[in-house]
Amino acid sequence: MGLSPCVEVSTVTPMHNEELCVAEFVRRMDAALDAVGCSAEMIIVSDGSTDGTELILRDLALRYPRLRVLCLSRNVGQCSAMYAGIQASKGRRIMVIDGDLQYPPEQLSALLRTMDGGYALVSGSRIRRKQSMLFKRIPSWIANFVLRRVTGCEIRDMGGCKLIDGDLARSLRLRPGQHRLLPALVHLRGGATTEILVEHAERYAGTSHYGLSRTMDVLFDILMLGFQSSFKARPLYLFGRIGVLLLIVDCIVMPWLLYEKFVHDIDMGTRPPFLVAIMFFLAALFFFAMGFVLELLSDANNAIGGIKPYIVRESFAHDSTLQSPSTPNT
Repeated sequence: MGLSPCVEVSTVTPMHNEELCVAEFVRRMDAALDAVGCSAEMIIVSDGSTDGTELILRDLALRYPRLRVLCLSRNVGQCSAMYAGIQASKGRRIMVIDGDLQYPPEQLSALLRTMDGGYALVSGSRIRRKQSMLFKRIPSWIANFVLRRVTGCEIRDMGGCKLIDGDLARSLRLRPGQHRLLPALVHLRGGATTEILVEHAERYAGTSHYGLSRTMDVLFDILMLGFQSSFKARPLYLFGRIGVLLLIVDCIVMPWLLYEKFVHDIDMGTRPPFLVAIMFFLAALFFFAMGFVLELLSDANNAIGGIKPYIVRESFAHDSTLQSPSTPNT
């Protein structure tokens, strides 16, 4: 299940234009890895950064032997950048953490101790969040509440740092936006999940890349995940059921209209119920057709599932600089 791990812990951090944070993050993350006392690698993915992030990382790679850097050819978004880092990792366990230092790297040891209890994923639930109540905390609470109800995963805060089983993480196929849903994805795969409380700090430097509009995106991602988890394998089950319900309504309305036509001589051609029955019949045919089309698309998607949504332009580490091409999403 995935490649054989060569190290105990990998940390994966996507970054986009974080020149003010990157040096301090690497220093603290390296110290946290030293503290746990096991073989480790630190992977940072530059998601098409256009400031000095990559130049700083190149210098840091000379000073920190466990640091590995992937530079993507363009900005593909946090989820795809994180996916690139996960696929490049070798660790038996993978910590996914942002680079703005709102999540303390020092929480790694607590996450590792908790995962020793047999969990596939441990999530850091943020306490005393240093964010706006109206624009960040309330939307986050709503999104987490909906996600728990849709997926059955009981993690209260799915947006924090996470420690996940390495082979399981590398086996996941993440759609754009699903980095926020990792605990739910692991739960739906049958993995045991839990959470610990972690301190939440102010952003170390710079400005947030997230706005209120992300909340709506998250809700759409949740609805899509709920649909996928229930009907991904057989879309016809969902659309076929809708079509059958519409036909049942038709089978109730049409006999009544025919009875009134032939028994009471009431014209049914211009009556609203007759027009509604025709619309329901056509809609049922549409849903059946949609189900069949999605079945074919699902089969095609399974056949071409190896396509990646990113290109690694360059990678470098302490002792080497390698060109690493990858397959673009077409």
